Amino acid sequence: MTFRISPPWWQTWWAYLIFGLIAASILRVYIAFRAKKLKRENKFLEEKVKERTNELEASIEDLKATQSQLIQSEKMASLGELTAGIAHEIQNPLNFVNNFSEINVELIDEMQEELKAGNPEEAIEISNDIKENQKKINHHGKRADSIVKGMLKHSRNTSGEKEPTNINAIADEYLRLAYHGLRAKDKSFNATLNTDFDESIGLINVAGQDMGRVILNLITNALHAISPNSKMPEKTVKDPTIWISTKKVGDQVIIKIKDNGSGIPKEIVDKIFQPFFTTKPSGQGTGLGLSMSYDIVRSHGGDLKVESQEGEGTTFTISIPK
Repeated sequence: MTFRISPPWWQTWWAYLIFGLIAASILRVYIAFRAKKLKRENKFLEEKVKERTNELEASIEDLKATQSQLIQSEKMASLGELTAGIAHEIQNPLNFVNNFSEINVELIDEMQEELKAGNPEEAIEISNDIKENQKKINHHGKRADSIVKGMLKHSRNTSGEKEPTNINAIADEYLRLAYHGLRAKDKSFNATLNTDFDESIGLINVAGQDMGRVILNLITNALHAISPNSKMPEKTVKDPTIWISTKKVGDQVIIKIKDNGSGIPKEIVDKIFQPFFTTKPSGQGTGLGLSMSYDIVRSHGGDLKVESQEGEGTTFTISIPK
């Protein structure tokens, strides 16, 4: 007899086919469910990213506005350093103008008396004196005018446009203005100002207002370093002195500003050109002065370096292409 044993139904080919179809259906449903869920999550993430992007854009705009305000604040701070010095400098030509004007009034009265007395020769001599005095009034009036114009230029925003500039004149002018500005705050302060300008430099192609701010900032820092209110009150600076020099070396112009003040501690000398780094008390400095100076010099294709020995003094060296 022949027997044929059939497998149970779950081991038949059609059962395997059904199992496969069920598994595929379950997998398909699961994939569809996950895809829908991922789509929802992706949409949620896109909305979050868009929201964060808008917040970042707003923050960037706020930072730009704040940066502009801080830069303007630093510029106005340097202008403030000049104000007292400008007042001192402008007072001298104004005194000459006033004095010669008063003398001319008296000379005119004398000339009128001589004319009435019939002495034309005496009147002519007096008129010559009036003419000479008028020339002096004109000279000192122009001097006062140039000081005011320089102050206005310094206070304005600059386009950074380069033009032929007398760097020696800028250095000399700002040295005197900064010094008199500090003396206006502290009458007891005195210092020796040594200058050594290389006249062979002539005119160099720089943004005069920007380079003026750099030189002013470095001179102001040097003056504060040698003043009685320096960062090292226990060390009295003997014969406080500032040296400022210019020199033409090849195709470079070297400007050095040196003081014999308190110096810069080794642990912070590498940080002084960083934005917002300052050793001044809170509210007395933005920490942008040296950072802006460094950026301005670099924008001219030059370099700004510092050498300092604590307790001995500091030298800043600007090198810019001629």
